[in-house]
Amino acid sequence: MTQALHHQAPAQRVITPSVLYFGTPVALLSTVNPDGSSNLSPNSSVWALGDRLVIGLGLGGQGLENLRRDGDCVVNLPSAAQWPQVESLARATGRSEVPPRKRAMGYRHVADKFALAGLQRLPGELVRAARVLDCPLQIEARLQGSLDEAGATARGFAIAELQVLRVHAHEDITHAGSHHIDTLRWQPLLYVFRHYCGTGTPRGANFRAETALPPQQATGAAA
Repeated sequence: MTQALHHQAPAQRVITPSVLYFGTPVALLSTVNPDGSSNLSPNSSVWALGDRLVIGLGLGGQGLENLRRDGDCVVNLPSAAQWPQVESLARATGRSEVPPRKRAMGYRHVADKFALAGLQRLPGELVRAARVLDCPLQIEARLQGSLDEAGATARGFAIAELQVLRVHAHEDITHAGSHHIDTLRWQPLLYVFRHYCGTGTPRGANFRAETALPPQQATGAAA
């Protein structure tokens, strides 16, 4: 008689969902300062659908103030290898008067964050904010409507919907002669429970993917 297979359920625990960074892309948000220069803000709360980006911005930052006033921005996506440059900006703020809460966390005012992180700026083509030349993907965008700030004080962040105007990609992460990203070459930086991580080797492709993985990759994904 065949015995039924019984699989032991994994042990589980209830956790407090204070920081649900379960795997989100890291972005460097470039916005326009009042004097026309560009501010650079590390961001780990952004998602995309079609020609829209939805981004969350913490209160009290220069990036939020700039976006509220001007609306132009660039969402720059660094590679996994660029995490030290992103972290170098972690306690820098474009606010000349550092908010008390941030000052207590060790933040300091930095006027030129590009120089601090050793990043090169490049003018936007359709927006006034500068692009980060070093980032493999640079997405020029503009605020749609107004910021969602209802209840922002209580939750500590505002939500913005952006319209994508133009996307720039380094040629070495695209398939030759096409506008498709090569997922074997593009390794975006992810923020996973406040740790910097990469994506690793692709495991497979969705049925709607317009490019195929090499046979050895497809075989490996099924193993």
